[in-house]
Amino acid sequence: MVGENERACLIGCHGVRELHQNRRIPTGERTNLRLNLNIGITGASGALYGRHLVRALAEIPGESHLIISPAALRVLRQELEVPVDTPEQYLELALRELHDTRHAFQLVDHRDIGARPASGSAPSHGMVIVPCSMKTLAGIAHGYTSNLIERAADVCLKERRRLIVVPREAPYSLIHLRNMTALTEAGGIVLPASPGFYQRPQSLDDLGRFIAGRILALFGVDHQLFPAWQGDDPETTVQK
Repeated sequence: MVGENERACLIGCHGVRELHQNRRIPTGERTNLRLNLNIGITGASGALYGRHLVRALAEIPGESHLIISPAALRVLRQELEVPVDTPEQYLELALRELHDTRHAFQLVDHRDIGARPASGSAPSHGMVIVPCSMKTLAGIAHGYTSNLIERAADVCLKERRRLIVVPREAPYSLIHLRNMTALTEAGGIVLPASPGFYQRPQSLDDLGRFIAGRILALFGVDHQLFPAWQGDDPETTVQK
């Protein structure tokens, strides 16, 4: 049953490899498993990372709760120069030009601390916050939950579920580093928005897909968002 502040946006998708007890499902193997995540998007710089994760999830069977803060919408407007004022418009933008999907996204008000992600009795495979502001990270690291994003993350930690945060800040202060250490010690994973360049990105979208792929990999989901590193070729490695 969708709560009063939850808007179910049903999206379908073609089959890919899925999560199952932290193992990868080989290409082409189909199961009845569905990826069930909570996704938080906050006001840190790096709006394209959240957008690309939503697009990648649209190709994975399952259901996700999507919690978007007002600051996230503001940053999206500034960085991508698009007229997005509501979570509904955000989701429409993220899924634009995708036609064959099988993922269900439920938009949940970030103020609604009574929504399903706020309870440990609501099953999920975990949560990702992308991008994650330093304010949000500090709240989670110290158990201070002032909104649904922080509460849902707190639930993941207490239930021993996977929690991934993707901070985009530079440089880090000692306070930032200590908060990230505390979060890691509590069981979370800090995945900095630091894309690799060995795949030779040609656009900002390539960088966004790299981070989305790294997130999916941490949930045990195989992907084709960027080519995996195959190691150096001795025949082509430049000698120094």
